[in-house]
Amino acid sequence: MLTPIKPKRISDLVFEQLRDLIFKGLIKPGEQLMTERELAGNLNVSRPTVREAINRLVTLQLLDHRQGQGTFVVSPSAEKNSLGVPHDLDVSLADLLEVRLGLECNAVMMAARRATEEDLRDMEKNLHEMETERGAGGLGSDADVRFHMAIAYATKNMVQIHIMKSFYDLLFYGIKTNLQYLYTEPVTLEIITRHHNNIFNAVRDRDPDAAYSAMREHIMFVLDFVHEKKASR
Repeated sequence: MLTPIKPKRISDLVFEQLRDLIFKGLIKPGEQLMTERELAGNLNVSRPTVREAINRLVTLQLLDHRQGQGTFVVSPSAEKNSLGVPHDLDVSLADLLEVRLGLECNAVMMAARRATEEDLRDMEKNLHEMETERGAGGLGSDADVRFHMAIAYATKNMVQIHIMKSFYDLLFYGIKTNLQYLYTEPVTLEIITRHHNNIFNAVRDRDPDAAYSAMREHIMFVLDFVHEKKASR
């Protein structure tokens, strides 16, 4: 009935910490990592330990080591992103948002059941960052991405997290047309802010059905907005 407990190697802990920073969107696609020396110093581990963890992340195609330049978080390439969708394919925002309905409505229900207190703090922090950035005249789109990735991370399902990471790379970093114009209308921003708060409250209250409804309302609003913009052109 019992199985031996295997202690984790230090390199496993370093790997998991860096991986989770990438999955949560705290290190963005294209962003350069600290040097091995700096990482080793900050984590209080040896450089070979850091190197082993980085090599595993490179193998998983989460990091890219460039000779003489450093190590970077993988960005979607010009030809193909990590979902395998060619960029020259006629992928519209509506296509992507329709996929979001399935991915994120499912994810937020899992998050409502499984989110830890740390996950909830991350989501709440992202909400505050959105408000702060927008109050200062910014768009808050990066914090928006981190909020949705925090929900994916809270599912504790590594397949879901990896798919969501790849999906958001495509949506926000990989395609030429993006959602920036969604954040330029004050009325729209107010609605999006309310949606995000409703989603967070449902996850915090451990209410999967309410979380599903709140997420669906949010994505359908964005999808309708995109359709209206396209029709008005």
